[in-house]
Formats: sequence, structure tokens, C-alpha cells
Amino acid sequence: MSSPKLDPVPSHALPSQVVKADEPILVAQAKAGDVSAFETLVNRYERKIFRLTQNITQNREDAEDAMQEAFLKAYEHLGEFEGNSRFYTWLVRIAVNQALMKLRRRRPNVVSLDDEIDTGEDIIPREVEDWGPSPIERYEQTELSEILSKVISELDPAFRIVFQLRDIEQLSTEETAEALRLSVPAVKSRLLRGRLKLRQKLNQYFRQGAKL
Repeated sequence: MSSPKLDPVPSHALPSQVVKADEPILVAQAKAGDVSAFETLVNRYERKIFRLTQNITQNREDAEDAMQEAFLKAYEHLGEFEGNSRFYTWLVRIAVNQALMKLRRRRPNVVSLDDEIDTGEDIIPREVEDWGPSPIERYEQTELSEILSKVISELDPAFRIVFQLRDIEQLSTEETAEALRLSVPAVKSRLLRGRLKLRQKLNQYFRQGAKL
């Protein structure tokens, strides 16, 4: 199987593509006691929040529990949400905290989000390309997607969480920093290191495949 082209990732912050324009209205309605408005927010974000908690915990049961607890805590503390940030960013912060609590119970020595990380190259494949409709190409695409998922899961949590928020959930650098309570430079540093590690791991897979 031939290796896909590794294109440089633009270094500028990408805007979040998650939030819809009616989010503030739904939040206001939910704060006023409209349960259906909050349920709309849950339905809108539960897949993304689950994907986030699954990526952090690497355990489906823990991920589901963390997601449920995040939504419950968000509902219980809606009155504390002042609207200084987007609701989704606030929800992500709660979900990250819940998922990390689950992770720390299983792995007490997990890498701290406060550790300092050196920078690295800013190169990583952004996404799996659509290689066409033929059966062989579809098989290759599925195989590459599985490889990418595997190497992402092997990243240290401090790198994986930032990569998940920035490159998969497509939050901006500033939103990621706010959600994780990190500085913008720290987010950029961890993202670069995570991308570099992913690139190295992917290249190892491709080199091994070329020898077959």
C-alpha cells in the first residue's frame, strides 16, 4: 500500500466549527428552566463529548460515565455559567475534568496536564483522505483510519487531549487553552509535540508496510 502524502498543517489557529448560532438562546432557555432546551444541547454535543471522554480514558464504560456526569454537572451548575466563554467550551472543560478523574483512578501516575513540554515540528496529516470508491481503495482508507486511531490512542494523555480538542474537535487554540486551563503557548507546544509523535509513528507503519 502506498503512503499518503504528509502535508504541513497550517500554524494559525483554526476557528471552532462546533458551535451553532442558536447556542446562547438554548442556554438562556435552559437556565430559565426549559429542560427541552438543555436536552437539545445534550443531543447536539453528546457524540462529541463521548468521543472526547473515550479518547482520554480509552475505556468505553468510563467514557460513558464521564460523559453522563459532565452533562449532569453542567445542568446542576448552569446558574454559574456567565457566558464569558462559549457553552461548549465550558462543557468540554467539565467533561475533561470528569474523564481525567476516571483516568487517574485507574492510572494514578498519569502525565500531568501541568508538565512543561518542549516544541517539535509542526507537521502531521490532518485527516484521512477520501481515496475513491473502489473496494481496494476503500479497504486502504479503512486500514489507514484504524492505524491513525491506534497511534492517537498511544499518545501520552497530555498530548492526546490537546490533539483531540484542536485537530479532531477543531476548537481554536484559545478555546483549547481555556477548556484545559492552560496558557496558549502551552497548548501550542503540546500540539506540536503530539503532531510530531504521530508523524513518527505513522512513518514507522508506512515503512513497515513498504517492506511487505
